[in-house]
Amino acid sequence: LYSSSLDGSIKLWDFMDGILIKTFTVGSKLLALYTPASFEDSVFVVVPKSGERDTFQLVSVKLTKAAGQDLEAKELSVILDSVNASPKCIAFGREGEYVASVNEVNLQVYFFKRKQLNRFSLSAAKTKSGNNHFMCIACHPTEDCIATGHADGKIRLWRNFHHKKEYTFSTLHWHHDAVMDLAFSVQGTSLLSGGVESVIVLWRNESEHQRDFLPRLGSAIEYISVSPDGTLCCTLHTDNRITIINSNLRFSRSIQGLIKSTNVKTGLVVDPRTKALVLNGEPGHLQFYCLQSDQQLFSLDIVQRQYIHQAGLNQTDLVKVAFSAQGEWLATVEEREEVTDPELQLKLWFYDEETQSFKLNTRISMPHEDHITDMCFRYMDEVEDESLILVTTGSDCVFKVWAMVEDTDPEGKYAQQSVSWSCDFVGSYHNYQATNCCFSEDGSLLAVSFEETVTVWDSLTWDLKCTFCYSPGKIRNICFGRLTCSKYLIGATDHGFLCCWNLLSCALEWSAYLNVVVLQPDPLSEHIAAISWLSKDSSLFVFKPNEPRPIYIQRNFCKEKIQLAAFVPREEPETVGSAKYLWLRRSQLFFLTATQELITLSTKSLEERLTPSSKQLAVEESLPVTPFSLLLGKHRRHQSQEDIDLGKRVVCNKPEQDSPAVKELLHTPAHVLPSASFLCPVFINSLLISKENTSAEEVADAVEMESEETEDDSDEERDVTEMEQEDTSPMELLGEITCKLSKSQEKELRKLRKMDYSWISAF
Repeated sequence: LYSSSLDGSIKLWDFMDGILIKTFTVGSKLLALYTPASFEDSVFVVVPKSGERDTFQLVSVKLTKAAGQDLEAKELSVILDSVNASPKCIAFGREGEYVASVNEVNLQVYFFKRKQLNRFSLSAAKTKSGNNHFMCIACHPTEDCIATGHADGKIRLWRNFHHKKEYTFSTLHWHHDAVMDLAFSVQGTSLLSGGVESVIVLWRNESEHQRDFLPRLGSAIEYISVSPDGTLCCTLHTDNRITIINSNLRFSRSIQGLIKSTNVKTGLVVDPRTKALVLNGEPGHLQFYCLQSDQQLFSLDIVQRQYIHQAGLNQTDLVKVAFSAQGEWLATVEEREEVTDPELQLKLWFYDEETQSFKLNTRISMPHEDHITDMCFRYMDEVEDESLILVTTGSDCVFKVWAMVEDTDPEGKYAQQSVSWSCDFVGSYHNYQATNCCFSEDGSLLAVSFEETVTVWDSLTWDLKCTFCYSPGKIRNICFGRLTCSKYLIGATDHGFLCCWNLLSCALEWSAYLNVVVLQPDPLSEHIAAISWLSKDSSLFVFKPNEPRPIYIQRNFCKEKIQLAAFVPREEPETVGSAKYLWLRRSQLFFLTATQELITLSTKSLEERLTPSSKQLAVEESLPVTPFSLLLGKHRRHQSQEDIDLGKRVVCNKPEQDSPAVKELLHTPAHVLPSASFLCPVFINSLLISKENTSAEEVADAVEMESEETEDDSDEERDVTEMEQEDTSPMELLGEITCKLSKSQEKELRKLRKMDYSWISAF
């Protein structure tokens, strides 16, 4: 197995054992790697062209067979110039006879034996169409045929390209938008294509009239790959999904972790009921993502409209989401950009215990006259009732309070819920835009930021209590302290200041110069996480509002800009060895980067996290009933019976609880598991008997001594039975047979064997 990295090295691995065999240093940034089977001692890489920006070359690298592990690859030769770095823009032809690549305007074909380069191009005048840029390429496995996909939705099949002027091409057309990728079948009898329509098209015999479809695959298709035996093909989608399809174009299965959305506008929210991360999923949907299993629990259709894949079309999008404290209510905001005014809808959903899903309770059209900037429920630890309220802030310079009211229309559509939501109060401050809102821990105070000013309101009377201002800069984030720090209010400005105000004295407690882009409080402690963006790195600062000095700092922990963060409560408090990680004991902090990568902080290394659980490896008892399991069960029972008959004792150290390692290995997706070379030693060590505790003989003796009292009565009964059996067959005593001791006699002999006779040496 070959791998390339951006540091300019090519590594050769034994992928069965996970052992690194050799490392070849190329000395240039490697963007793509190709290993055609017909080239045994060479690989091909895409590297930046020296001295030119955004220009790349396809280079052949000859791998030396010299001894040693770290070698330098000196024999480099440029094959193609001005190539696209994407893997789907370069393909090798029949038996490695040629290599072809496409950029936006050109098709290049290089023949290795003749060392000949042919270049072809398409112009709008020739094709009688507009945007016909090359998007992808695929080469026929057995014939001299090249398929190219284009931005106008057409597929062109090139032949006779050995000649620069006498080439020909035919056209296949079904896609209404750009063709994202192409792949020939193993025999070359069919061609697969995919694009933004989320449909796999199977073209047979290169004919436009012989084609089959597999629609509704979820999202735009980005890559297509065919298995070496031709029985399966898989598609990679823009939403981070892999779909496996049978050769007869039947759906097989889907591999889906965290859905990659076009833009995460809802933020990173935690569902109080399932502890799942909730954020944008498929267009118009909310995804509930389980962190433990790396799987999607379910997807909730909020917009309830068909999504149309068409560039430039304004479609309804999900922009805000909020849960009540107990997770009984869900509030969502959907928005559609219009030329003049946005189209807004506020929806409130109630969780139905019978159906185990959210049901729509209230729909409010145009809750604000402009964009909704923030939304939150009032925290209520007790049972949620009519005192529950929702606050929304908008760019229309007001914040609105929404409260539950009795349903006055028993014949209405939602009469079965008996309650609905309506506006209870509208507040503003000097006609400034309302940007953020949050409630205090006990729900008695509401903080709303209006550009550069933070206002604090009484949540019962809606009286304005006080205002805070820290110029210059608009307020970017605000949050209240919790528990012992509930008297503090924290705010961050877009001019790089972090401020802490005391609600009792109505004065600034402290401030720090820090460009905070994310401010996230822990719901189970006093800690607050502040993530800053400085130069080209993200840094993490964890602090308590009553202490201006951070308790934890990790600078430059991520090269990307962190957009969102969330504290997720743990099922059980984690044992923390170091004092600096005490803030992670009850909650775990997750971050979402600009490229939608989900990362987290851990107090232990990977080996430390897996080793304790792997020591409890055991076969699960709840095995499925199959002929093999029944046969295995009979064999185990038979072996156990033989052990009892021979007087053997088997001591089993059963785990006190279910093994998490087994569940982790069996249920964790393969793409997030460590290598087999790492798991194998851990598993083998877990099978060894520890010498720290009592030895096996001592354990067996202890078990025997504990069972002596319980066996006395049963032994006496067995002795009487054995004496009766011996009396009934006295002729057996005349034969030369071995006398078999009873269990009580064997027990007495063991007692004598263990008795210490060293005292007799004194005589």
